[in-house]
Amino acid sequence: MNNSLEKFNRLVDALQELPTIGKKSATRLAYFMIMNDTYAGVKIAHAIEDAIGSLKKCRICGGMSEDELCYICCDETRDASVLCIVESAKDILLLEENGLFEGRYFVLETLEELSMTHLEDIVKNGVNEILFALTPSIANDAVILYIEDKLSGYNVNFTKIAQGVPTGVSLENIDLLSLTRALEDRVRV
Repeated sequence: MNNSLEKFNRLVDALQELPTIGKKSATRLAYFMIMNDTYAGVKIAHAIEDAIGSLKKCRICGGMSEDELCYICCDETRDASVLCIVESAKDILLLEENGLFEGRYFVLETLEELSMTHLEDIVKNGVNEILFALTPSIANDAVILYIEDKLSGYNVNFTKIAQGVPTGVSLENIDLLSLTRALEDRVRV
């Protein structure tokens, strides 16, 4: 007899390809969409198809956009003198959700894809501070040094987000690199 759940199993396999979704979660999601709420499943399928067909990278910052330029790059009220360099477009979503940053962004997917010429063109247009909002790591420290070196001819201040011990986390649960940075970057109280 042929496997009568072949299409269900393909759906589970497809869901498992998403980050943080294991076999149990994928099975639970697939079962819900097929057996409990088929409308939700169809709605999700159409939303995915629509997003894939409509979203692209902003020509200036590399963030997500439905147009050639994203809403941030089009917003003339943003502080164009401060440029925040992030690792991916989803980092912009996080910073914007909290409304903590009023400047512009530049998405740095990988160093190989980094177009220094494009970044220099942005910096030439009045940027006086570059804020690195990158995940703390030795590799990203090297990226920061590389960019600082390449832009050293411009009158730009380089800053990065604070690092160290997160609020509410005990010292025994902090990795050595974070603890070292917290000690090095200690502040006066």
